[in-house]
Amino acid sequence: MCRVLKISESGYYRWLKNKEKPTSRQLLSVEIQAILDEHPDNDNYGVRRMNVALEQKGICVSLRTVYRTMSEMGILHHRRTPHGITKATTEIQDRENLIKRDFKAEKPLQKLLSDITEIQCFDGKLYVSAVLDCYNGEILSVAMDNNMKKELCIRTVKELEMLYGKKLKGTIFHSDRGSQYTSEAFRNTLREAGITQSLSGTGHCFDNARMESFFATLKKEKIYRISAYKMTREQVRSIIFRYIFVYYNRIRISSINPGGMAPVAYREWARMNKTTAA
Repeated sequence: MCRVLKISESGYYRWLKNKEKPTSRQLLSVEIQAILDEHPDNDNYGVRRMNVALEQKGICVSLRTVYRTMSEMGILHHRRTPHGITKATTEIQDRENLIKRDFKAEKPLQKLLSDITEIQCFDGKLYVSAVLDCYNGEILSVAMDNNMKKELCIRTVKELEMLYGKKLKGTIFHSDRGSQYTSEAFRNTLREAGITQSLSGTGHCFDNARMESFFATLKKEKIYRISAYKMTREQVRSIIFRYIFVYYNRIRISSINPGGMAPVAYREWARMNKTTAA
């Protein structure tokens, strides 16, 4: 038979011996499935985030290999591309934009981003106001209500004050130009906390892109998957709090932090290393 197939006898027996052994791709799929099983929300991981999760376990493979394995497992995600509208800005608006799309920060509470999103629930719309720290991508405070009046945004800042107090002096707080953020009551709240306001240009959605990216992640990974429109506002509110403060801040791999560390883990790691160096 070996002569007919034009293969060596030793090669045939080697194939016969190894044919029942799992391939490297099969072994990798087992590791990927283990990562997915660590937390229900990990099934949102795309190729890059999964690659980082494998590296954290000491498994170093190429993105292409991860892509092929996840494709074979049927767990690839299709990426959504936002389409924004850009309009001409004015000189005054340009001066008021202190961030200028530079979403990097050298220390905690240096640059904060904020925005509001709406979620359709069974008993009406739920409006979510959140604040993100550019330093590590951590969501610092969240307020929710059945309306999007200025009081919702003010509550978000008041919560920051309760948590961080005088540490907010000199912090830059960036948002869009919604009426809530440009109201005198909101501006006074920032001034009283020692916070400096920064505003996006009118119609410039990319001026606050990182904050909008968080809300897109929240909806894609959680809201759309639970069919929030079938649930009450109170139920959705509870799910959002758990997702943000238990999973997103503390467990979910972050592509912006070294080693894919979750926001809280990176903040604590950086603090400890700074203390050790001092």
